[in-house]
Amino acid sequence: MNSASVGWQCPECVKESAKSAPQISARRALQGATPIVTYVLIGINFAVFLVGLFTGAGIMDTGGTTFVRLALYGPLVGAGEWYRLITGGFMHDGLIHIGLNMYVLYFVGRQLEPAIGRARFVLGYFVCLLGGSLGAMLLDPRAATVGASGAIFGTFGLLAVLDYSRGVNPLSSGIGPTIILNLVITFALPGISKGGHLGGLVVGVAVGAVLFLGKDIRRQSSNERLARAAAVVLIGVGCFVIALATAPASPLLR
Repeated sequence: MNSASVGWQCPECVKESAKSAPQISARRALQGATPIVTYVLIGINFAVFLVGLFTGAGIMDTGGTTFVRLALYGPLVGAGEWYRLITGGFMHDGLIHIGLNMYVLYFVGRQLEPAIGRARFVLGYFVCLLGGSLGAMLLDPRAATVGASGAIFGTFGLLAVLDYSRGVNPLSSGIGPTIILNLVITFALPGISKGGHLGGLVVGVAVGAVLFLGKDIRRQSSNERLARAAAVVLIGVGCFVIALATAPASPLLR
């Protein structure tokens, strides 16, 4: 007999209780971990927004020196200002824009970051950001594009693939309906970068497939983790190179 919290149990009863006890997924078990990277990213976005306010941007719209120098704009990327493929993902068009994006980033980040680890989250986020920039270059390169939504759509894709890899239907976990709703908004409302959102989402799914499919991340060896991370880096490099190659050149802007 084994001692239990109330009375005694036979060994067979203990085994049966263990089998019938609900199993907590790794993602749920790690929910209490502090998503530090998510908080840092939110802080950087708000810091850039504040700098924009001090350089001429309005509280409810974009503009000013920071926007002119850092926003994603195809002709200037084609003229050599490659850094706009990254900096554009940290700028926002007013308080409502950044408020909504940062709320969604907090919502997704506090689930995804503890589940996959900070290093994977950082890598995935920036590769998805480049995927969003690539999408913007492909679909609407001559429109000035700002916002973290391309990277955030990528984290949607990462979370959906993570759920799928662990036997959870993304449609029932909540991330599937979230993706569908945001895609409807993307195509229903004017002034939204369709290329940025679609590019981020597609790259996020691709990155998730590389990182999570085939073997659970909790059972991957160190060498396998490094190999998968290297493959994700290659995806990011590919997005960057293709975005540069497809950006329209405009000598008149120089």
